[in-house]
Amino acid sequence: MLLKISHVTEYAYTTPISYALQRLRLTPHDTAMQKIHRWETSVDGAEVEASYTDHFGNMVEMVSITGRPSNIRITASGTVETIDTSGIVGQHRDYMPLWLYQRETALTKPGKSIREVMRQVEKGADLERLHSLMTLLHEKMVFEPGSTHSQTIAEDALTNGHGVCQDHAHAFISAARAMGFPARYASGYLHMPEIDNQVASHAWAEAHLDDLGWVGFDPANDSCPDENYVLIAYGFDFLDASPVSGVQAGAGDEKLTVTITVEQ
Repeated sequence: MLLKISHVTEYAYTTPISYALQRLRLTPHDTAMQKIHRWETSVDGAEVEASYTDHFGNMVEMVSITGRPSNIRITASGTVETIDTSGIVGQHRDYMPLWLYQRETALTKPGKSIREVMRQVEKGADLERLHSLMTLLHEKMVFEPGSTHSQTIAEDALTNGHGVCQDHAHAFISAARAMGFPARYASGYLHMPEIDNQVASHAWAEAHLDDLGWVGFDPANDSCPDENYVLIAYGFDFLDASPVSGVQAGAGDEKLTVTITVEQ
């Protein structure tokens, strides 16, 4: 499938901002599941200071403001050809050693609720157990936009029984690591034919199996990524793979607007 994507992030300030440094993870790269045909990012009100590939293999751009802008507009767009591999990404080839993907983070530390779900996972082969985990989390956590925030930990979201795709991914990663699997956070886009305009990117998880390598799981939709998914960045959790992050100073109130379109 050939997907056309546009992702616009706009910041508006009540008073001009005096300092900002932002990290952009908005550039996809070729994988077994996607081929990039065209991609570009542009920034109004700031300029790119440096670009590099980080230790997760993500393409990163560092931008700083120019002058004292009241608005900053970040645009990422392009076309990506996607391939359905039943969620199988393949063997690990990145800089990061696999064992590091088994470490806990503040957002993915397991607690009572995570361990209870682990006890309910069906017995069987590793792949079957991970599919069972995905379905359990989908059933136990209702998708409810606005019910959590970027710093919500997996344990709290599962205990409360609601969250967004970020929370589903964190809960899966938490449980999978506790079950002995390397697991990582994936951020990107999801093509939904019935919805052209979206207000947020998507997130899912991947777990590593010895025979298959990395395999994707999306508990929010109870499915493995297919040709409707476009990967942007990986990380231990959301903090490593968020599309835009950074620091700022000298501004008044901030209004953030995100507009995403993903169409065939």
